[in-house]
Amino acid sequence: MPSLKTYDLFISHAWRYSDDYDRFTRLLDAAPYFSYRNYSAPKDRPLVFPGSHASDTLLRALIDKKIRPVNAVVVLSGMYYYYHDWMQTEIDIACSYCKPIIAVKPWGNQTVPQQVASVADATVGWNTDSIVDAIRKHAL
Repeated sequence: MPSLKTYDLFISHAWRYSDDYDRFTRLLDAAPYFSYRNYSAPKDRPLVFPGSHASDTLLRALIDKKIRPVNAVVVLSGMYYYYHDWMQTEIDIACSYCKPIIAVKPWGNQTVPQQVASVADATVGWNTDSIVDAIRKHAL
């Protein structure tokens, strides 16, 4: 059997919604015949120490460094309205490198924010097969 491609992914999220992020990564972890490396910065591995006074310029540079090598950026779009500044920064960085963007609709929702939908290469529901298929189809 040929080896599977391992996809390098940046998963855009907000720590306040870490339950959604954790649920999403568990979904990918359980996907059959799918392998990925997670380049995002979850709460247990922050880009900077909480409470530090890192500048926006430094944070943008650190996010850029995370996104630059990935095959695709996955946007958990339900968080966008509340954390649009940093999520928009992540989207802008992804676009600057021509990275494919996969928008994932929040569980039970039918829409994603226009700012996400307008740049997404694919928009999918909260469904393992749909998400994995979109990553396989659009990732670099």
